[in-house]
Amino acid sequence: MFIVEETIAGAEATQITKQRGESLLETAVRYAEERHWDVVPGTWLEVVDGTQRCSCDDAACPAPGAHPARPDWATQATGSATVARRMWQEQPDASILLPTGRTFDAISVPETAGFLALARLERMGSAPGPVTSAPDRRMHFFVLPGAAAKVPDLVRASGWTPSSLDLVALGAGAYVAAPPTRFGSRGAVQWACRPTPANRWLPDVEELISPLAYACGRDR
Repeated sequence: MFIVEETIAGAEATQITKQRGESLLETAVRYAEERHWDVVPGTWLEVVDGTQRCSCDDAACPAPGAHPARPDWATQATGSATVARRMWQEQPDASILLPTGRTFDAISVPETAGFLALARLERMGSAPGPVTSAPDRRMHFFVLPGAAAKVPDLVRASGWTPSSLDLVALGAGAYVAAPPTRFGSRGAVQWACRPTPANRWLPDVEELISPLAYACGRDR
């Protein structure tokens, strides 16, 4: 299935996600330069007395090395490759966060539901936009901005109540961690569907909500 190929082999094949041997700085710059996504540096991982921990110093951090480093992170986000380069030069190990509600919103679903939705979309002949798969077992489907306001009504129109599904729309004020950001020792964020010239134009959430809602319903 194309899903496995995109997740594993595709990580090396695609230009924008050339992560092996490429620094976080280079990747962040390429997201801003090639995809015109806003980027902002997050926390990073530190090794103290042989133990890996988040730079936030919270021993119980739920997303070590993969969350905002400062409360005003949203105002620090930039779509400028030059500014992004300068920010990661100051902290080369900082995670890469992509604010939502700007050039895209994101639909967050459990990993099992996400792969089921991708399989249904493939059978339907529908192409998703970029999709990330994170070590916290969540997948994020990138869609056109404005999705967060539409999702509750679209879910109801699909025959579900929003509270019954583990389907979350991320808009203004939220973010997703971008590959190759690491979640502590749990591994790195990967592309389930990598950014390509073919999916530069993101889908509207209306195109994805039916298979996503169905998959989340099956996953309950």
